[in-house]
Parts: sequence; structure tokens; C-alpha cells
Amino acid sequence: MGSRQITEKALTMLRSLPRVSLGNIRDNPGYKKNPKRGRGQHGGDKHGAGNKGSGQRQNYMRLGYETGNNPFYLRMPHEHYYKGHHLRRQYPPFSLHELQLIIDKDRLDISKPIDIASIVKSGMYNFTPDEKHFGINLTDVGADCFAAKINIEVQWASEQVIAAIEKMGGVITTAYYDPHSLYLLRDPKKFFESGQSIPRRMIPPPDAIEYYTSAKSRGYLADPEEISKDRLRLAQKYGYELHVLEDDPNYEMLCERKDPRQIFYGLEPGWVINLKDQCILKPKDSELQRFFAS
Repeated sequence: MGSRQITEKALTMLRSLPRVSLGNIRDNPGYKKNPKRGRGQHGGDKHGAGNKGSGQRQNYMRLGYETGNNPFYLRMPHEHYYKGHHLRRQYPPFSLHELQLIIDKDRLDISKPIDIASIVKSGMYNFTPDEKHFGINLTDVGADCFAAKINIEVQWASEQVIAAIEKMGGVITTAYYDPHSLYLLRDPKKFFESGQSIPRRMIPPPDAIEYYTSAKSRGYLADPEEISKDRLRLAQKYGYELHVLEDDPNYEMLCERKDPRQIFYGLEPGWVINLKDQCILKPKDSELQRFFAS
């Protein structure tokens, strides 16, 4: 058959066949699937929940639990691999590179002090107090490209991170928050809508007192004079010129700190935030004022 005959045959078919529409096209292979069987489709009567136990009841076991058996860290007590692991505080990491990224995207206002609430509000960081998360561990990833002068408060920081922030003329503070305070910082609006008064922040536990009272870690309970001396020592160690905070135009912002009992910037313990009426209710009773005082 010649090419001319093929062309005529194709044109004849186009004239006789109907136009392509949604009513006369065939579905793709495998488009339609057979309806699923019931919950016991795999031949069992447990519906995918297994035998009796916490797994069947969605009561998930904690890390290291071995379903009633003697756990590994107790079978070998001389090693102490995971002793007290379920009680240890966890600090989800947040790098200087990520911090610089959200600053460049204008998700953080560096003209005001930065704390965990403002970083969570940026949408680039999240933590779960239920899983023993106690705040931000600011890591030194991206320390070479960090170029912002900020006043930031985190929960854990290394010496390299402190040097990178102070090199740019910024200030860093490490502060402890108890789990209840972290719930408030994670979702302040939900707490304010409940109509409760802002509680006091608890003091650090005995095993964390040393860290948060140390000038080397820029603890919020450390002596300011010791912090000034350690700022100079760190500048000499890493070879950069230390900025004089007193001569900085943003001196008031850089020196702003929370009270050890305070959770939110600008809001004192005992205050009630009324979002509906957009007002703040402050306690007037002397006993309440004495209770919420630092």
C-alpha cells in the first residue's frame, strides 16, 4: 500500500469516527482498582494491632523500653550506656546558617531582642516539650557567613557560637526554661486565650545550675562583670576586635534582658492578657504582687 493510499485511508477514518471527548476515551491501564476488602483482609482478627499490649492501645513505649524484659542498660550495668536516658534534657539544634537565613528573609526583627518565641514564630524551628525538648541548641554551622548584630537568647551554645555572635557586635545569653514555660513560648496565643495569668519561670535544676551561672556559657544568672572579662578573653583567643557596647547606637536593645522569673519580653508574671479587649490586667493585691515578684 502506497503512502497516498495510507493518507486517504486515514482521512476517511477521521471523517467517519466521532470526535475525541471525555465520553469516548479509555482510562489509563490500572486506573480502576478493585475495592478493598474488610479490616481483616490479611487473614487476621487483630486489625493490624497485633496481640495484647501497649502497641494495641496506641500507648507507645518510651525510648529504651523492651516490652517487659530486662533492658539493655540494666543487663550490663557496668557500661551505663543509657542510664537515665528518659530523663535527659534534649536541645534540638538550630544552626547559625539557618538563623542568618531567616534574618535575610525578614522573618526576624533584629531591632528587638530575639528569644525562642520569635524563632518559633518564624516557622523555621519547632520543638516538642513532651519529648524532653528544653529549647534551642545554637550550633556553629555557618559561623563563617554569619553577619548580623543581634541580641539573642538561647538555651545552649558552644564557645564558637558565642565568638561568632560577639565578633559582629552582638550579644548572646543562655537561659533555662522549665517545661511549662516552654509550652507558653511555643504557642503564646493559645495560652493568652485561656485567660490564665502568666506564671513565674522556674529556676534551673541542680545539674544545670553550674552551666547557667557560668560566664563562659553566658548564663543568665552569671555575674555581669565576669561576662565582660570573658568577652575580652574570647576576643583575644579568636583574634577579633571586641565591640564596645556602650558606644553602640543600639546599646539599650543589646543590653535588654529578661528577669530570671520572666517568660515573655515586656510581660511580667501575674499579668493576664485579654486578646479580645486588647488590654492587660495587672494584679493589685499586695499578696499577689509579692508572690509573682522575682
